Amino acid sequence: MGNRTEPSRTARVPLIMVAGLHEEHVAATAESARATDPQGTAVVHHDLREVTGGVVRRHLRQGDSEQLTVLELAHGCVSCTLREDFLPLLRRLAAAPDVRRIVVRLDPSLEPEAICWAIEHVVVDSAPVAEDVEVQAVVTAVDLPSWLTDAGGDEPLYERGLAGSPDDERTVAQVGVGQVEFADAVVLAGDADRWQAVRTEAVLHRLTPAAPFAALDLPALLRRVPDNARRGEVDGAHGPLLRGQPPLDDEAGVSVVVFEQRRPFHPERLHDSLDVLLDGVVRTRGRAWVASQPDTALWLESAGGGLRVGHAGPWLVTQSPEQWAEVDPERQVKASLNWDDYYGDRLQELVVIAHEAKPGDIRDALLAALLTDEELALGEAAWRDFPDPFGEWHEDPCAEDEPEQAPASRERGGDR
Repeated sequence: MGNRTEPSRTARVPLIMVAGLHEEHVAATAESARATDPQGTAVVHHDLREVTGGVVRRHLRQGDSEQLTVLELAHGCVSCTLREDFLPLLRRLAAAPDVRRIVVRLDPSLEPEAICWAIEHVVVDSAPVAEDVEVQAVVTAVDLPSWLTDAGGDEPLYERGLAGSPDDERTVAQVGVGQVEFADAVVLAGDADRWQAVRTEAVLHRLTPAAPFAALDLPALLRRVPDNARRGEVDGAHGPLLRGQPPLDDEAGVSVVVFEQRRPFHPERLHDSLDVLLDGVVRTRGRAWVASQPDTALWLESAGGGLRVGHAGPWLVTQSPEQWAEVDPERQVKASLNWDDYYGDRLQELVVIAHEAKPGDIRDALLAALLTDEELALGEAAWRDFPDPFGEWHEDPCAEDEPEQAPASRERGGDR
């Protein structure tokens, strides 16, 4: 009898990604994911505590074996770790006949959205890794006693030793909120008093309304993930701001402000009003148009005291019919339904989740930043000459392989 050849694998290997700010909760959640099939599950963890010095410790647990590999990188940053080791490793694991599932245990400094984008788009050996693995779920572990305080704060990552590169200006809030917002399921860990738990859960309901959350029982939690869950899908800058159906009523002091206006913002007044999005606010996401840049959509995103301002590309009103044809069909339909004879598709759309700030104060500050009737009458030619604090962009040095929903951005911490 001749040698038997293993059949080629046609199905993608399921992948569970586990994120969170607290290492012990992330580790426990990853172990829970592994426990249902310990022999067929590979658990990958890149320890980034020394990444700024060019050293990454990769832990790989597969079946009964555990391997520690110390990687020395020419450039100490997260992007280099992804390209040079993480993504090629996923491809090798997916090709292994004894690997039936992969669990990725993310370092606390990592946001799953960026990792999922890399899996989908970064080419490794002539193809993206998404051809070999399929994100089954993104799970975020939340520490109930501390998460809400972290989410509303402005502590820089580097103060906790979590910076992903020497120039990483992100805050703990930006990472912690991003981890929850992108989750398909949330594990609640730690003991908190009832009021703290209720307020935290109210924020979770609004950040990721479709995601079930409960104490650690991952198999049961994953069974509750809805069929239409995100599962690693990355939205563009013109995607939905309210994914799912979050409750819009106030609960335990937590509120959602939906701000929609046709008029453009005055650039200086908008800049001066940004503190209203940083005090007592967990999350702001949205698109804005500023009078001095009438052709360009801006992306505004805050978490706690951290702010990110990005470039979201041109408004469709400035595009030719040929350029329209290249735009996502959903955006075309939305623009057509909301089209204005004067403004076209240009529209202020901001969603703010507040846990301490008053919704009325947020609306009043944003309304005051819009152009007055007199300013509006000046027309676009005059608007372009308004002093514009948003006219210069900061681009990160290793950003060529990063998510493109905001390719140019300005990071701002707690500099009130």
